[in-house]
Amino acid sequence: MFTTKSLRPSIKTVLKTSTIAGLAAVMLTSGLPATISQSFAEAVKVDAPQVPSFANVVDAVSPAVVSVRVQSRANPVSDDGNGFSFDFGGRGFDELPNDHPLKRFFKEFGGPRGDERAERGPGRRGPHGEGRLRPTSQGSGFFISEDGYLVTNNHVVSDGSAFTVILNDGTELDAKLIGKDSRTDLAVLKVDDKRKFTYVSWADDNQVRVGDWVVAVGNPFGLGGTVTSGIISARGRDIGSGPYDDYLQVDAAVNRGNSGGPTFNLSGEVVGINTAIFSPSGGNVGIAFAIPASVAKDVVADLMKDGSVSRGWLGVQIQPVSKDIAESLGLSEANGALVVEPQAGSPGEKAGIKKGDVVTALNGDTIKDPRDLARKVAGIRPGTTVDVALWRNGKSETVKLEIGTLPKDDKEAAKDSGTQSEEAQPSSEQALADLGMTVVPSDDGQSVTIASVDEDSDASDRGLKQGEKIVSVNNQEVKSADDILKVISTAKKDGRSKALFQIEADSGSRFVALPIDQG
Repeated sequence: MFTTKSLRPSIKTVLKTSTIAGLAAVMLTSGLPATISQSFAEAVKVDAPQVPSFANVVDAVSPAVVSVRVQSRANPVSDDGNGFSFDFGGRGFDELPNDHPLKRFFKEFGGPRGDERAERGPGRRGPHGEGRLRPTSQGSGFFISEDGYLVTNNHVVSDGSAFTVILNDGTELDAKLIGKDSRTDLAVLKVDDKRKFTYVSWADDNQVRVGDWVVAVGNPFGLGGTVTSGIISARGRDIGSGPYDDYLQVDAAVNRGNSGGPTFNLSGEVVGINTAIFSPSGGNVGIAFAIPASVAKDVVADLMKDGSVSRGWLGVQIQPVSKDIAESLGLSEANGALVVEPQAGSPGEKAGIKKGDVVTALNGDTIKDPRDLARKVAGIRPGTTVDVALWRNGKSETVKLEIGTLPKDDKEAAKDSGTQSEEAQPSSEQALADLGMTVVPSDDGQSVTIASVDEDSDASDRGLKQGEKIVSVNNQEVKSADDILKVISTAKKDGRSKALFQIEADSGSRFVALPIDQG
């Protein structure tokens, strides 16, 4: 009886015998063993369709883009949002040991480094007793002329005492600050060198469209020349950074250190200057904002010429025209800029512009909103005479005025604000139940003070608060509750459903439209 185990030797023997026999047969026919060759498949290769490349653009513009390193005579304690943080456990970068891993990393990848000044030690001072220079921020920039003028952001260089630009080939050159403008966040530096620099030009804003491809080049995280791409996501963004906000929104990856760097179109022209990112997490999320070429071009030209920017000035405090305000004033559309208060001695006041007027056009150009008016006035050379179209008392008027020069410090003087008399008696209060508030005459006798506001009323919904003053209604001065009721009655007869209240508070003056068709 055979078992499986007993069969195995016989099977091996058979296989071995067969193999020997096969080799013998080969030897008999050829005299030598045959060479055994293996067959391999070819490597995978795909004929991909041709797609547009940014390489030509990058090759052309990269020599014009630089990294900007800023030093100041102050102890850096935090990153300004545009580069590395240089506070390492209370020690400046230049105080780290030379063999420190962070110091080696930054040197290798083009970041800040300890130089001869850093080796002096923490107790040394400059030649005139100033604190020694320390790296405080990093950013990007780009040349706009062959003789060394370059553009960056104001927030990159604003606190700097010394500036170094690092070219695409690694060359480091000292630069000096020519001028800066905080309102548009732009600055101009100048490198004095005999060489002719590769430079770039501005794009035509009229040709920039949402959806266009763009390429951003800069110095993110101090890593040196880095290229990212994306599209124009939106135009005319207001991010609340200043009165002249008109940003391009792009989705090219932009991070800390890209500030001041250019965004190019596919022709290698600068369409914008990277300035800010929307970043809940601190990194790129695909929403970045760039100053448009049209804004930057004029500001940079002024900075190169005079080191500062001269802007037109109207001298009126303005606010948006909401649908409710437009209805209360009899305007067909919610456009224009509502004048809250002309400043004393300003061009607007001299020309007869009054509170409650709505600026609807400037030299025939329609005004969309206060931001639009601010930008257009700022772009007019001081001393120029312009026509200002106003909506006043239900009809259109035009006044001529000479544009002034925006003061260096354009902050308005603080306004005195009255408070409600603690001795006011409830019996003297006048109820305006339909509007959800009660008022009493103000101490100055020139207005009324809000004594209380119903939390469930339209007045409360629109932000009216106890203690604020009502100065006028529909541009007519009011000194009592009776005055308010008379103006409201006239407005109702004219078919209006809302009235325009001018409110004064500690924070300033504003207009609020309240419904008057209840009850």
